[in-house]
Amino acid sequence: MVYLSIENKVRELRARFQFSQGVLAERTGVTRQTIAAIEKGDYVPSLLLALTICNVFQMKMEDVFWLVEKEERV
Repeated sequence: MVYLSIENKVRELRARFQFSQGVLAERTGVTRQTIAAIEKGDYVPSLLLALTICNVFQMKMEDVFWLVEKEERV
């Protein structure tokens, strides 16, 4: 079975902008743990949060988040 997953490059952008998880969390109104979970792919952000993250980095949504087809392991 194939399913869609959302991947992102929040960690890479944070490094490029020299932001800690705490700084990005503060600028987006969430906790540091939320940013960590997004980076690990354990949490899919709401549309509002995803857009806010993109706004912080001044980037388009598709440059930060994208869909990937994955096969489910049995």
